[in-house]
Amino acid sequence: APGRRGYSGAGAAEFLHRSIVPTMHYQKSLPRLPVPKLEDTITRYLNAQKPLLNDDQFRKTEGLAHAFEKGIGRELHEQLVAQDNQNKHTSYITGPWFDMYLKAREPVVLNFNPFMSFNPDPKSEYNDQLIRATNMTVSAIRFMKTFRAGYLEPEVFHLNPEKSDTEIFKKIIRFVPSSVSWFGAYMVNAYPLDMSQYFRLFNSTRIPKLNKDELYTDEKAKHLLVLRNGNFYVFDVIDRDGNMLKPSEIHAHLKYILSDNSPAPAFPLGYLTSENRDTWALLRKNLLENGNEEALQKVDSAVFCLCLDDFPIKDLVHLSHSMLHGDAANRWYDKSFSLIITKDGTAGINFEHSWGDGVAVLRFQNEVFKDSTNTPAISPQSQPASVDSSRAVQKLDFKLNDALKAGITKAKQKFDATVESLSLNMIQFQEGGKELLKQKKVSPDAVAQLAFQMAFLRQYDQTVATYESCSTAAFKHGRTETIRPASVHTKKCSEAFVKELSKHSTEELQNLIVECSKYHGRLTKEAAMGQGFDRHLFGLRYLASSKGLALPEFYQDQAYARINHNIISTSTLVSPAVQLGGFGPVVADGFGVGYQVQDDWIGCNVSSYPGRNGKEFLQCIYKSLEDIFNVLKGKKIGS
Repeated sequence: APGRRGYSGAGAAEFLHRSIVPTMHYQKSLPRLPVPKLEDTITRYLNAQKPLLNDDQFRKTEGLAHAFEKGIGRELHEQLVAQDNQNKHTSYITGPWFDMYLKAREPVVLNFNPFMSFNPDPKSEYNDQLIRATNMTVSAIRFMKTFRAGYLEPEVFHLNPEKSDTEIFKKIIRFVPSSVSWFGAYMVNAYPLDMSQYFRLFNSTRIPKLNKDELYTDEKAKHLLVLRNGNFYVFDVIDRDGNMLKPSEIHAHLKYILSDNSPAPAFPLGYLTSENRDTWALLRKNLLENGNEEALQKVDSAVFCLCLDDFPIKDLVHLSHSMLHGDAANRWYDKSFSLIITKDGTAGINFEHSWGDGVAVLRFQNEVFKDSTNTPAISPQSQPASVDSSRAVQKLDFKLNDALKAGITKAKQKFDATVESLSLNMIQFQEGGKELLKQKKVSPDAVAQLAFQMAFLRQYDQTVATYESCSTAAFKHGRTETIRPASVHTKKCSEAFVKELSKHSTEELQNLIVECSKYHGRLTKEAAMGQGFDRHLFGLRYLASSKGLALPEFYQDQAYARINHNIISTSTLVSPAVQLGGFGPVVADGFGVGYQVQDDWIGCNVSSYPGRNGKEFLQCIYKSLEDIFNVLKGKKIGS
């Protein structure tokens, strides 16, 4: 209701909403991420290794695992638990996980940064580049202001929304002290989620440094960074009193930038953010010493980065390429996130992954989509304010010496070659989705994952290390845990479908699918409760190396290296705001699989490099889904 929203003198809403429960109300009382028992971790690890190894390999790995469990592993585990008990303000994975990301030297683009693209505005005339850029920018600033004022609804996972997602519950819980509020929500089957990452959404960037990058945030900065045609522009979107600039003025400034016909720079700086991190760190040092400190400071501290592309989107594959990497001349991959809007108003987000996970970005995206479509700040009829944009908008100028020019040229060559070798392909399976699978009492996610296993077996005749990410945001400073979808169950089921179809009745095949579903459901629940094995083993290994110990033999096992070389890396999300999401393969001979299981269809977006055929993999996934759905419907299938 209008009365509930804060209005500035200009009449534009400054906030998305005003939650009666303060944003960070639950943060203090969130439960801590558990350190699993060592014996559970070893059991789970061996279960995940079983389908990947032959009997001899498995016996060797089993021996190493049990020796680790009784020996050095036990000591490390006890030290990890003791250390965790002394750091109750955080989780045992936080430090190591930040380190893992920030010490990685590969370029962030394609290796780490994912993308999520927005659905188009339901009102087609609002999908104009200038209108959508203005409305989404306003909504993003509203989100930032709402969050910083503590008015943003806390992020809560409701298992029983009729009871917990109600005004009456909110009115009661807001009076429960922060130190115990989580228990109040838990009583009604609601799980508040960690929101410690949200502050890094804005005014933040990842700064390249030798050996280990740094995260930088400057909440005092008031300007937006806009990239167009390789040129950098900044203008203030927040005034001295902390109010948002009038939407009509933001509209005017963006219109000015879109009509600026400055030529593209001969040496576009954006390419540097696509470099190896050490290379980029040295070039950045050169930039700073060459008189670019102020300009770089503007880039790093900007509220966020808005990239305006000068071309329309041809199809979904083109959309994926544009949002996942696009033209590096018009990107700054180090910003916590970039909002990308193309000529035809197609929008998406590309985000740097070290500071946070999909949960925080997705919430931001959902709110921005809802606000910009339900209560857009400007309409196609709106006139931009009559302000002097040439004074308000500053075009950043960078001074480049020969070494920097050479660095940009080299970065461009590397980037172009990598992008050239990247394939993106996708399918939509239209013969069923979540509704039918739930009717048949099988888990939709389990079926999608089973289809990937079946497809890989059909294509390459093997079962390989597979990764599915699962959020552990139900815990204080939780990040993610790995679900290991390749199991003895999926292997047995896949082999039945791909190699021994004639030997099994439809009913037997149905039972195999149900087995897979039950087991996958268990793994998912364990991972969400912080009871996977990957983060625990990672934490123990990190602890050993931080203490300067020799790497335990367990970690030198080839099988350990192989299970962490994730050939099939997968991630899923479903949201009313998101059209599709995706990411690059995490290993050179791998597939990056972004997927969503909707009510009556399943979408799959696959990235790969020349060693793998993504198109064929998708055809095999399609065939697998077809077979699984037919079997669940009781139909006999042919090979």
